[in-house]
Amino acid sequence: MTTSVIMTVIWSTLKHSEMVKLLDLQAITAMHGDEYKEAVNRVIESGWFLQGNENKKFEADYAKYIGTEHCVAVANGLDALYLLMRGYKELGIMKDGDEIIVPANTYIATIIAITRNNLVPVLVEPTWEHLEIDIDKIEEAITPKTKGVMIVHLYGRIAYNDKLGEICKKHGLKLMEDCAQSHGCGYRCHTESTDNTEIFKRTGVLGDSAAHSFYPGKNLGAFGDAGAVTTNDAELAEVIRALANYGSQKKYVFKYVGMNSRMSEPDAAVLDVKLKYLDEDNKKRQALAAFYYDNIKNPLITLPKRIDDENNVYHQFPIFCEQREALQEYLKENGIQTLIHYPIPPHRQECYKEWNGRSYPITERIHREELSIPMNQAISQEEAEEVVRVINSFRG
Repeated sequence: MTTSVIMTVIWSTLKHSEMVKLLDLQAITAMHGDEYKEAVNRVIESGWFLQGNENKKFEADYAKYIGTEHCVAVANGLDALYLLMRGYKELGIMKDGDEIIVPANTYIATIIAITRNNLVPVLVEPTWEHLEIDIDKIEEAITPKTKGVMIVHLYGRIAYNDKLGEICKKHGLKLMEDCAQSHGCGYRCHTESTDNTEIFKRTGVLGDSAAHSFYPGKNLGAFGDAGAVTTNDAELAEVIRALANYGSQKKYVFKYVGMNSRMSEPDAAVLDVKLKYLDEDNKKRQALAAFYYDNIKNPLITLPKRIDDENNVYHQFPIFCEQREALQEYLKENGIQTLIHYPIPPHRQECYKEWNGRSYPITERIHREELSIPMNQAISQEEAEEVVRVINSFRG
């Protein structure tokens, strides 16, 4: 073996010894590490770790960013979803047995929050083109028991349009958003003015209320776990805040049978730092996505429909392949980390075995073919080029 061949083998081995990560939290954290340390140290020195000034500041700043009057910080995204609907129940707007329309291809947390509230999920298929709930199929799913629609902005893509808003108003339904994957995403809503102007609104203010997750891997992620509810409904916000504090609005006085769901002060402080850079970070994700769209060219792989950047913050970049398992293994062997979102649809999960016999063909195809490739603001140009090169070289 010649020296040049040996060096080529060594370089190839070194090159693939480090994966191109799907999400590199260490690199992302290092981008503003000093500011995070300063924020956490400020909390340590204050000696106040729950329900303090850091929570108040983040709630105010996030509400301003989203464009809502109220933000209630809670412990995680699932609690936010649960408390949102529990709040409506306490206000008499929803009751046990009422139906909530929800995308069939959502993450399980959305559905768990519905069933934990003794409400009934009504699964509606997404479109293959957009991967989001098929708004044209919502009206046919409405019954006298329907009280709300929960849209989920999956993969960071917008799931809302003006038609959906009109449907909910027409039928008197609460429009709720699961914004766990859509921090910073938005939509240009048509106004009712004579000049037909548009107003850009972020996810979290498009409906009546919204749940947010700040799980570490989100576009806006805490160091631990955290969540929030945003709304312009002052009464709902007040009830949710009480429910998250054991049901108490006054110390040792309990109006509701509540729960303990609080965002820690260190997480609030860190999130407030990250919020300053969210739009900038999303632009980096959008630039990476543009590179993928322009350069991934493989007849065995389908890319999702490209939409305007303001409608997509690329929490994930999903690709689709009928030979997904072979593709995933090939990428792994060549140093590219991936993840499936999600391998089993909700109606096929054991925890909802009463749904196992149902058929949702588009949902099932998404779950059968989807594969998420590296997408985050810390990926280098060289890493992006390597992802494209390996994907384009896949032959099945």
